[in-house]
Amino acid sequence: MGSRVLLTTTHLPFNPIPDKSQKFPQSYTPCSSPRFQILCSLSGTIGNDASVTGGAYDYSKATTSLTQKLLSSPKQVTLVRHGLSSWNDESRVQGSSNLSILTETGIIQAERCKKALADIHFDQCFSSPISRAKVHMKLLLLSTAEILWNGREEPLIFLDTLKEAHLFYLEGMKNEDAKRMYPKEYTMWRQDPSNFNVNGVYPVRQLWDTAKIAWKEILFTPGESFLVVTHKSILRALICTALGLSPERFRAVDVNNGGVTVFKLNVEGEPMLQSLNMTAHMYTDYNYVY
Repeated sequence: MGSRVLLTTTHLPFNPIPDKSQKFPQSYTPCSSPRFQILCSLSGTIGNDASVTGGAYDYSKATTSLTQKLLSSPKQVTLVRHGLSSWNDESRVQGSSNLSILTETGIIQAERCKKALADIHFDQCFSSPISRAKVHMKLLLLSTAEILWNGREEPLIFLDTLKEAHLFYLEGMKNEDAKRMYPKEYTMWRQDPSNFNVNGVYPVRQLWDTAKIAWKEILFTPGESFLVVTHKSILRALICTALGLSPERFRAVDVNNGGVTVFKLNVEGEPMLQSLNMTAHMYTDYNYVY
């Protein structure tokens, strides 16, 4: 029998329990099998035992609305970063270029994401747009989104607001070369990204503006559960804007290749972070249920 682990934002008791099965809801049996199922709690309760997770009772007015208008229903948004790309592997500055393609490792990561999310119902999948001029090349975002969405009836929805930050002449350069050739700009990008600019254009600050628009485009789409597959920097902006963090906090969160982040939103459009950068499925057969 496969074991199932309760994954919540609070810790489980550390005190020894003679009969551990009594601390878990019926049908969730702890054991040492390598097969797990992760259950993410919305309200803090699974079954009828609210004391197990200690989740929030309510979060209305506790956060800032992302929509400023009422939604048709509560929403659930799952954010996924694309699999390992060739430029990730070569330690190059990514940016908005379409030249970076999914590696064999990246394909495996995308397939693991698909398997881990197989039990989750999604009404729509959003991704950043592809370059039609390069139809001969399987681009990293299209490949990851295609793998995740394969077999679903609804078409992928491409949003310009999910594009990655444009990093000008740094894009495609190996990090060591960019640091040597453009020490001021590269250092600013790495150490003070919100103030990194080229000719008065601030890419990270622009990301915050586009992320806010992207949230509205996603949340006002018919449906209740959405999958979003995109890049690291825009994911950081989506996460930070949902949490009310400014561009100066750009590097306060990290998202790994294939990392899964989940937000729940009430009808007021107020977000609550349920899980951040889950990567257990990268290393073993995990099934997420939330």
